[in-house]
Amino acid sequence: MSQKISIRFFDDREVRALWDEQNAKWWFSVLDIVAVLTGQSDYSKTRNYWKYLKSKLKKEGSQVVSAATQLKIPAPDGKKRLSDMLDYSGIIALGKEFPGKKANRFMEWFTYSDESIDGKSKTKAYALFESTFINSIEIGTTKGLQQIHAYLFGGLYEFAGQIRQKNISKGGFQFAASRFLNDNLKKIDVMPEATFDEIITKYIEMNIAHPFMEGNGRSTRIWLDLILKKRLKKCVDWSKIGKTAYMSAMIKSSTNSSSLIKLLKNALTGKIESREMFMKGIDYSYYYEEN
Repeated sequence: MSQKISIRFFDDREVRALWDEQNAKWWFSVLDIVAVLTGQSDYSKTRNYWKYLKSKLKKEGSQVVSAATQLKIPAPDGKKRLSDMLDYSGIIALGKEFPGKKANRFMEWFTYSDESIDGKSKTKAYALFESTFINSIEIGTTKGLQQIHAYLFGGLYEFAGQIRQKNISKGGFQFAASRFLNDNLKKIDVMPEATFDEIITKYIEMNIAHPFMEGNGRSTRIWLDLILKKRLKKCVDWSKIGKTAYMSAMIKSSTNSSSLIKLLKNALTGKIESREMFMKGIDYSYYYEEN
């Protein structure tokens, strides 16, 4: 079984999944889903509740228990331990054991199709790590960022990889005016990137430029990691950075970069060749963009 782990988020809670290459399907952590549906944050209490529910379902002859399998997945202490997992249909059946509005919302979220633009581009982002294309990306330039954006959103947006011709804003913040954008990007291209602070300053300026109509954050975080990898032999462990903290630091970064620099510096790792680190980074990157 391939150790391809994906992390999805429901109400800011992790739901881990493990890819089964042989059977071409995902297995989902039962404990994560029970924690979500019961609103429980205590791991021991969640485990005890599942133990009770599993015994109850077994007595009732439920197919949920028999459909569960045990696979090794990282526990809260970081070590990989055997844990009960269910596939897609198993989770649907389990959800029916939890009546209520939260369970209904969870099922709506869980059954959301991966055929959306975000779903398809995320699949492409996963594939980037093992593609030969990643080695041809120009590091630290606008062209390189365009290459990443075109790879993620090609066939999904007609403007994939193309510099925007319109003004855009988000949350009241006006990104670089389109008429000055090409000049701004030329200046960013020649900004130094020898030190960590210089790289983050360049990253901030590219975020302010926001060269595409959509998909800037997801593309630029990969762009940043490629610069860090080339210059410092490091990348960001995005799982160490909470969504609220990251978004807050990014908003402040246009006038004060100290919060973002500290946040990213504390999350640096030398695991630049780790497939799991890359995949986890994609999971968190797409999570940051969820409304």
